[in-house]
Amino acid sequence: MNGKLKVLSAGVLFFIGGQLTMAQSTKKVTDTVPKTSDIEEVVVLGYSKTQTKPLNSTATVTISGERLENRPNVSFLQSMQGEVAGLSVSSTSGSPGSAKMDLIIRGVSSITSQSDPLYVIDGMISNATQFRNLNPNDIESSSVLKDAAATSIYGNRGANGVVIINTKRGRYGSRFDISYNTTIGTSFLPQTKYDMASSQELLTIQNRAGIGMGAGMTPQEIANYGVNTNWRKQFFRTGITQSHDVQISAGGQNLSNYTSVGYMQQDGIVPTTDFQRFTLRNNLMGKSKDNRFNYSVNIGLGYSRRHQLEEETRTDIVSNVIQNPLLGSIVGLPTLAPGLYANGQELLNGIGSDFSNGNNVYVLQDILKGTLPNKLTETSIITNASVSYKLTDDLTVSNRTGVDYKYNQRIFARAPWSYLALVVANSNGTEFGGVEDNIKSTDFTISSITNLNYKKAFGDHTIEVGAYLDYMKVHYEATSLRQNGLNPLNWSFGAGTGWVAFNPATPNIYNPSNSASKITAGALAYFGTFDYDYASKYGVSGTVRRDGSYRFVGDNKWATFWSVAGRWNIDKENFMQGSNIDMLKLRASYGTNGNANVIAATYGSNPLLVGTNLVRDTNTIGLGYNNVNAVYYTGTIANPDIQWEEISQFNVGLDYMFLNRRLEGSVDYYKKMTDKLFNPINISAITSLYSINGNNGKLQNEGVEFSVKYHLLRNSDFKLSVYANTAYNKSKFTDLLKDDTTGTIRNVVGGQLSEWYMVPYVGVNQSNGNLLFLDINGNVTETPDINRDARATGKNYLPKWIGGFGVNSSYKGFTLDVHFSYQQGAYKYDNQLDYVYDATTVDGYNVSRDLLNAWTATNTNTNVPSLFATNFAYNGNSDRFLKDASFVRLKNVVLGYKVPSEMFTNSGIRGVRVFLQAENLLTLTKWKGFDPEPTFATSTSVYPNMKTVSLGANIDF
Repeated sequence: MNGKLKVLSAGVLFFIGGQLTMAQSTKKVTDTVPKTSDIEEVVVLGYSKTQTKPLNSTATVTISGERLENRPNVSFLQSMQGEVAGLSVSSTSGSPGSAKMDLIIRGVSSITSQSDPLYVIDGMISNATQFRNLNPNDIESSSVLKDAAATSIYGNRGANGVVIINTKRGRYGSRFDISYNTTIGTSFLPQTKYDMASSQELLTIQNRAGIGMGAGMTPQEIANYGVNTNWRKQFFRTGITQSHDVQISAGGQNLSNYTSVGYMQQDGIVPTTDFQRFTLRNNLMGKSKDNRFNYSVNIGLGYSRRHQLEEETRTDIVSNVIQNPLLGSIVGLPTLAPGLYANGQELLNGIGSDFSNGNNVYVLQDILKGTLPNKLTETSIITNASVSYKLTDDLTVSNRTGVDYKYNQRIFARAPWSYLALVVANSNGTEFGGVEDNIKSTDFTISSITNLNYKKAFGDHTIEVGAYLDYMKVHYEATSLRQNGLNPLNWSFGAGTGWVAFNPATPNIYNPSNSASKITAGALAYFGTFDYDYASKYGVSGTVRRDGSYRFVGDNKWATFWSVAGRWNIDKENFMQGSNIDMLKLRASYGTNGNANVIAATYGSNPLLVGTNLVRDTNTIGLGYNNVNAVYYTGTIANPDIQWEEISQFNVGLDYMFLNRRLEGSVDYYKKMTDKLFNPINISAITSLYSINGNNGKLQNEGVEFSVKYHLLRNSDFKLSVYANTAYNKSKFTDLLKDDTTGTIRNVVGGQLSEWYMVPYVGVNQSNGNLLFLDINGNVTETPDINRDARATGKNYLPKWIGGFGVNSSYKGFTLDVHFSYQQGAYKYDNQLDYVYDATTVDGYNVSRDLLNAWTATNTNTNVPSLFATNFAYNGNSDRFLKDASFVRLKNVVLGYKVPSEMFTNSGIRGVRVFLQAENLLTLTKWKGFDPEPTFATSTSVYPNMKTVSLGANIDF
């Protein structure tokens, strides 16, 4: 967004914590903005440290909040795609408010452990992996820390990289500024490229296959068939997205404040999905007159409510047409007319419990009327207070303490009048059907960081030393309740009414259930830092950190991590004087991090709350006859030797700036090794289990990163810049106790992480229409051995190359910004394509019209197997449907216009900017599905990222 026009006011009001403070100002304030050539880019580092770019020896990239503002994305993470070399951002679900985001910095460093980076908000470590309640318009900057020199300061938490978010603050000596930002837009469903059959084509395929309604129809009857339903139009809608923000900021000589109020509403493309968010933020900052005492208080409040598909959190139904409209829109039979049944009872009367012949699409229609209602709410409070005091001119003591509180509730029901409730009740012989779940959880995390810093400059030498104590405690509680049996006469969603009472005489019906859990987790660390600079020419830095985790026992409870780094500012050397090089800096680092989050948390969950019993024996109790505890068995065999994964990383990089700062960029090479991988260890089945938790194996990630920006034009009227970044990463196992020998995804020494092992598919047997494959010896066969004949493909579902490129331009009052993102080298199994090529299901599901070209005795020159091929079962173990998920995406394009201020003279409005923007407007890809972006090995119609076009305005008063 453009820099905002400022408004001088005689009275400035601040509100925080119920206290009102007034600052009067009558003196004219003059902005003092340095010339562009004097501005040094500031890099935000760990624990609130900052450095100018020439003095920074780490691989860190800072993104201005202007890159993230006014985008139609619930989470700012979505807007970071393609912005940073080495940062892979994948939205695994486009459902409004979804927590399913995958951020990967320099490759995945573990087999089963958490791979998300650590998030830090305003200096406080966050346990969040989603930020649906953080308003992106409140973000001042976001920094991505990539190498060990940058991340080792976070020890066990920074193993996968760190993302630091700083929210906006008021400025000392600034004028009273009010801004209103708004956007409104529409969202659309992307197209697929499966080339699905029409009714006439499907009936023809059924006729040839001898199954389904078309089997008994004549060509004339097929040609005259009148129904050709487009289920895509039946199941989806155009979504509306809107946001509104008011921001107020001001500052006196020793006090500043920033306040914002925000609202966002986003409709999903599926009628039963949407998201709403309300946010309030207040950031207060102050200092003493002598600048020795500084303090700040940040408060962020958020409330969000969303409705989502059940498949969002239940992977067992993504391949179920009954509950997945993304799948149903593709494979729903076009021969069926929509809207035949007004409600669940009519549907039950019409089809009973028979889901065959495409009837499941009618069940899906019933669900999309809202008969499986759900509501998920989240209330969040993120607050922290910091104080610092200069004991001497060189010695400062500081503390920052914060609270991260989240209250979540999920209510889900199968309405008693829904088809699913009625059919279940009918099959069970009960009067009432339906269920209702009510799940509540609270996550209260307190963090405190105390540090002592000494900084001294003498001559050309500058030394800075820091000592830190970092404490975190998590208190988590959850309750869950399920009611079976709902009375339609008085049931109301979420109200607790209409619950059919439990009768002990019939314990297997209307049986309620409940559960509760409580977890207390924590982490403690102390560490020291050292930085030395000589004449802004040479610099070295180091960190040593001692970490403790509640997950491990004995000597493994504590571990030490460290890093060293150095830089050489070549441009400061005498032999560089008079050159057109503005900055040329060589830097290198090596260090270690630990990963205590050896069990990956589910999307949106606190990673400290899983893996709580890794080192303890656990037993499991199961229910038996009449719902009494009747089963008792071993759940986990303890392994007290489990310990941290340890990641070591070497990095060497070059930062440059030439031609009077017109050309700038960086190059990095890194090698990252994960030792002591958390990986099951096989044991004798006589113990009742086949494996125990343990550490074994080493995984290497190696890659290069490039970024460049060139300012082609830079004058008062016209500015034009182009930029690009790219990164290459390849993983390799260097050690494992045992290689995987079965399955289509294997981990093998010398191979990549999660590498595809498949039997090569080579085409169609022209003599009989069966599928042909290559065995391990290179012989063509129709019946391969799926384990012996599978071989390494050199491919996995993670991209090898990622990056972005674009243009920033402005002419007088107009601006045009275009941003592309891309990935290359990711291969996923397209099980949706497998489904639509399956001729055996043509009676109940639609298929691709490509099957019209299936092999027959008179059509032998084809690449489509016979409808009667006898070896379709080998498809899933072959590379026939292993497809390239590379893409280039027009991620964001914004056309803006700054209205001349003369138009608003004496109106109270100081500036207006209007803009038109599009998100995910165009995607170039070979992938046939809705969206190639999600980081999945397979993808059955996952909720795609929506195309959004919106209109917005920024108004300054």
